[in-house]
Amino acid sequence: MISLRLQLKVGTDSRIGHGKVRLLEEIGRTGSISAAARALGMNYRRGWDLVDHMNKAFGRPVVVGTTGGLGGAELTDLGRDIVARWRALEAEVSRIATPHLCALDELVVSSPVEVSDGVPVAARVVEKD
Repeated sequence: MISLRLQLKVGTDSRIGHGKVRLLEEIGRTGSISAAARALGMNYRRGWDLVDHMNKAFGRPVVVGTTGGLGGAELTDLGRDIVARWRALEAEVSRIATPHLCALDELVVSSPVEVSDGVPVAARVVEKD
């Protein structure tokens, strides 16, 4: 199956993709970097590193700590905007790309071709006795 992968290049060495956007969504949902990271199968350190990477890439925070109670984290306006624009971009790219991806997918041989002596078996002429 042919698929398309969306990734944003921010500056010269930063990339934002589906995983970082999912992390932001989970932080928004759970109010915690730790809980968001756990929900996505990663440890807190990895979650924090990804948030820190995005903060640096955009030059300002996408997530901030909350005060009071047990603390936690919340998305900034920038973080919410990144998620919203990512999802809008993802939907638009999908709408535009789907017919082309389906057409390309039809060009792919669906079953592996058996090869013998460097020649596809289906292409061989079999002589009958």
